Amino acid sequence: MPRGDRTGPGGQGPMTGRGMGYCTGFNQPGFTAGGRGGRGWRNMYYATGLPGWARTGYTQPPASPPPPYRYNQEQEKEDLKNEAEMLKQHLDNINRRLEQLEKEE
Repeated sequence: MPRGDRTGPGGQGPMTGRGMGYCTGFNQPGFTAGGRGGRGWRNMYYATGLPGWARTGYTQPPASPPPPYRYNQEQEKEDLKNEAEMLKQHLDNINRRLEQLEKEE
């Protein structure tokens, strides 16, 4: 509302602009009128460190604890055997490639 004269932007009448004037019920026009949509509130995220949905008192539900994982000795033995076999295969592949490179020289 230019100059607070209740004519709206471009003389188009009340409630045709950003809602920053007397038509919204504030006792003064402009960005100081209660902060509704005003530029003075743009740093709210930086001031609070919270996004908009979290500033209104929303809290996330507590996370449920994961189910207990039982790992017995037999499973551990099997896993270690599998890992040892995998490492042997990797070492065999590395040695095979080294032999190829030495033959090429």
